[in-house]
Amino acid sequence: MTERSLQDLAPALRTTEGAGVQIRRGFPTSRMEDLDPFLLFDHLGPLTYGPGEALGFPDHPHRGFETISYLLEGSLQHRDSFGHAGLLEAGDVQWMTAGSGLVHSEMPGPEIMKNGGRLQGFQIWVNLPKRDKMIAPRYQEYKAASIPQAVSADGLVRARVVAGEALGVKGAVETHTPVLYLHFTLQPGASVTQPVAASHNAMAYVISGEATVAGRPAKEGSIAVFQHDGDAIRLENTSNAPTDILILAGEPLREVVARYGPFVMNTREDLVQAFEDFRSGKMGTLA
Repeated sequence: MTERSLQDLAPALRTTEGAGVQIRRGFPTSRMEDLDPFLLFDHLGPLTYGPGEALGFPDHPHRGFETISYLLEGSLQHRDSFGHAGLLEAGDVQWMTAGSGLVHSEMPGPEIMKNGGRLQGFQIWVNLPKRDKMIAPRYQEYKAASIPQAVSADGLVRARVVAGEALGVKGAVETHTPVLYLHFTLQPGASVTQPVAASHNAMAYVISGEATVAGRPAKEGSIAVFQHDGDAIRLENTSNAPTDILILAGEPLREVVARYGPFVMNTREDLVQAFEDFRSGKMGTLA
């Protein structure tokens, strides 16, 4: 395998989203619009709320892409306009295919809303190819215990394999196009070389701690984007504490993207139709 070099390495930008939730945004920003097929990368928190202080993401629509909610701490209550509801807890993953459209909300779980607590996780958007933009909404939900995990031979590297494959273990999520979604935990002195298809766009995000990514030091909250000059990614922990790193990679769609707010389509006409369908109630409403 040939290790990839870095195209860019920068801190995620702090901003707010939803009802005022503090996040760190990798993209879209003025520095990077997207990383085809990934449209948005948000790190929620970590936040500590007092009783009655918790904020979330009230009712909003989606069409034309998939949202991935991955929770590290706390809980999120999900509801949508087609009657689906559930509670995401620490370590859980929800891979929602919005497809033809729905309205949903993601709010802190009832315990956090009442008593306060810690909340941390990720929201990532993955574009759908033109052929799948209007498919029926679908959910893939996995509790923490059901997400496949892999361990290196020396025991110093652990991977939660949400999608794709790492250390010989395959993820459970079914994707519309080839996608790699991995959460690595590296103990001090650990290193791992993760295969990535040469054609895929790829990035790494340091969730906590410090790491060396493709030979360059990367601090917590850093997003690293890789060149297309190899078929593997090299991660090392040269610090004296564990570090957590999220890896995303995917086959680029190379399609025209027309996006505005919560809708991602291929033409302006498709966007106008999405807004009309939302306003006329065709995506449903939350009672």
